[in-house]
Amino acid sequence: MALHVRGTVLPDGEVRDLWLVGDRVTFEPVAEAETISDGGWIVPGLVDAHCHLGIAYGAKPITSLDQARDLAHTDRDAGVLALRDAGSPYPYPELDDEPGVPRLARAGRHVAAPRRYLRDIGVEVAAEEVAAAVTAQAKAGTGWVKLIGDWIDREVGDLAPSWDAATMTAAVEAAHAAGARAAVHTFSEEGVEVMVKAGVDSVEHGTGLSLELIDEMARRGTALVPTMINIRTFGKIAEQARDKFAGYADHMIALRDNFPEVVLAAHEAGVPIYVGTDAGGGIRHGLAAEEMLYLHEAGIPAVDVLAAASWRAREWLGFPGLVEGGLADLVVYDADPRKDLRVVRAPRRIVLRGAVIK
Repeated sequence: MALHVRGTVLPDGEVRDLWLVGDRVTFEPVAEAETISDGGWIVPGLVDAHCHLGIAYGAKPITSLDQARDLAHTDRDAGVLALRDAGSPYPYPELDDEPGVPRLARAGRHVAAPRRYLRDIGVEVAAEEVAAAVTAQAKAGTGWVKLIGDWIDREVGDLAPSWDAATMTAAVEAAHAAGARAAVHTFSEEGVEVMVKAGVDSVEHGTGLSLELIDEMARRGTALVPTMINIRTFGKIAEQARDKFAGYADHMIALRDNFPEVVLAAHEAGVPIYVGTDAGGGIRHGLAAEEMLYLHEAGIPAVDVLAAASWRAREWLGFPGLVEGGLADLVVYDADPRKDLRVVRAPRRIVLRGAVIK
């Protein structure tokens, strides 16, 4: 049966009628369609552009398909109808087209240097093996590869790049040759500079960005997924490490404190920014609304935050929004989220793949 929705449709802001026929949107009236929502503000389904369905809370790999499904449902029930999994130690391709599961764009396992990432999560390889590992992980994903650009180096006592610049560049080139885009985890100033210049497609976190590098990202069209929820945990990370690595602890605190200004500068420079929570590990799923509010608190206008979490993010990941022939994913809110972004915490109606979820 076809469904009918009427309300103010964003981003255009016009009152319109939408008909959902199977998994597609049409503006052409469909006789005898069931009206499931009349009034309110209609937004293309939200996106969490950086999460991990394969990592359980506590930074341990999941052990079953049901766990991945449950985490995806948690996000879905908050209005997030598309996910980019930025690295999973547990494969779950069976969920790619499963009804009730958000649209998925997946990376394979993280590619990291030996002993330079969370235990049991990534594929840890020496410099000479990085390109081959990237090629393999591109095949395991659906269009994305995840690189660990930096991590604490215990011999240095602080953050340091995972590999040299030539290896990083070869890793990005290998991803592109395999038909995948490359996302990089990076906190440090040196690590993010190396990876942006290597041609990476998206910077995850990016706390070490300088104004000059932000301009370079804007010129290249390199995306930033700030994961501000994650950055707020840096205080806890720093205190746990302070006894052994005081310099690292101070560095993490400084990166945290400066980050809102970094994100706002990136926005003002025209860097494409997308909403991502880093759910999985130390962040729980279902918190995209809170990430949106943190971005707004940093100074990004509500309508731009909405774009970063909805229609613009969907376009970036290849999931068409509420256009003729687009995908039948939408969220309805009682009030205009452009005027009060807090409304995204409480969706009135959720429709995924043409089926009512809430």
